Amino acid sequence: MAVGRSSVRLPGWVSAVLPAAAKPVSDRPAPTGPIIYYRDPDGAPDYALAPRKTASGKEYSAVHASEDVSFEEPSPVAMPPKAGGPGKIKFYRNPMGLPDTSPTPKKDSMGMDYLPVYEGEQDDDSSVKVSAGKLQKAGVQTEVAERRTLNTVVRAPGTVQEDERRKAVVSLRFEAFIDSVENVTTGSHVHKGQRLMRIYGPSLSSAAAEYLSALNARPNAGISTEALKGARRRLENLDAPEKFIAEIERTREIPVYASWPAPQDGEIVERVAVNGMRAAPGDVLFRLADHDVVWVLADIAERDLSLIELGQKATVRLRAYPDRVFTGNVTLIYPHLMAETRTGRIRIELPNPDEVLRPDMYADVEIATGADTPVVTVSSSAVIDSGERQIVLLDKGDGRFEPRAVKLGRRGGGLLEIKEGLAENDKVVSSANFLIDAESNLKAALKGLDTGEKSQ
Repeated sequence: MAVGRSSVRLPGWVSAVLPAAAKPVSDRPAPTGPIIYYRDPDGAPDYALAPRKTASGKEYSAVHASEDVSFEEPSPVAMPPKAGGPGKIKFYRNPMGLPDTSPTPKKDSMGMDYLPVYEGEQDDDSSVKVSAGKLQKAGVQTEVAERRTLNTVVRAPGTVQEDERRKAVVSLRFEAFIDSVENVTTGSHVHKGQRLMRIYGPSLSSAAAEYLSALNARPNAGISTEALKGARRRLENLDAPEKFIAEIERTREIPVYASWPAPQDGEIVERVAVNGMRAAPGDVLFRLADHDVVWVLADIAERDLSLIELGQKATVRLRAYPDRVFTGNVTLIYPHLMAETRTGRIRIELPNPDEVLRPDMYADVEIATGADTPVVTVSSSAVIDSGERQIVLLDKGDGRFEPRAVKLGRRGGGLLEIKEGLAENDKVVSSANFLIDAESNLKAALKGLDTGEKSQ
């Protein structure tokens, strides 16, 4: 509790020891204000809220409001401006940037002092001013907008898949019986024209007999050239191998069995045909895939899809071969987005001459995006992005800052492309810009931008 003052005469021994204390103070102002409590007349630490007496019958001394000791700091008093100073104080504003001002010093609900606003500081509604001391305490840093080549590396996971254009199946267009299958199994590499099996088909033999009859007919027998072409076309419609037709033309005999060849180079990924089986039309007997060229299907995050273009080079690293780097090109951007993962799929073609790239392998894809033309860039920390608009704080010198709306472009390497709103060599705040927002009432300045008061 605060200690009051008393006008009680001091004992004589005090005058002998402290003569100065015994002299009355003539210039002490008379006590004012209401009586707030009573204290012991002999200076003992004993107080009362109502008049009372000591054990010896002395009255307790009354302590007025002006005599109480206060430990609070006095309210700041507006001092006259010094020569060359900031000028006369016009008003005090809310320290948190709220639209609240006061003609006299005051505190907000959190106990923070209102900030003085001097004459000349509010001449430009679109700019704000912060003292040098507060800028130093906040750690505000600035940078210059520069023209730089902005390159972004897009990274994505992917898998190796077979080229759909290099796959084939072996099936028959007629009912047949497989006499024997060659020594080829799943995983075997075959070449185009290599025999896979030997078959017998009644329909094929019938068509071969018709063609042989047309070949052996005499010129005066009434068999026209069109009939000969028709008989050959029937064999072709049954997908008879060229070697089978050529053998009929050479030997003038009908082969009992037909050797069925591989339609392309590649590996056998599935074998269904076995010796002695009956094959119906359309049954898949073999599946082949050529792995000289493979696809890598990569899933690109939705935010990076705008950076991907056809023809871009892609670097692929396989987890099975971490020391090898494979290079291909982006050949397709799939038109649909995967709703579950919010990613878009792209296709990269890779040559695979040694066939080390196998389907379903995991891959890590890197695509370098960007252009060689330099663009105006700033650090990503310099942009205040509210979602609806993007703002930078332009440093105009002498602690004055102007909020400037900008239009962003590409991102990469911690930099942002500025398409509109800034020019090369403009100085912007790159660190602690949110503190300037709170300290300098940025909301009021942005209002000026909304109403078009400040031209860009």
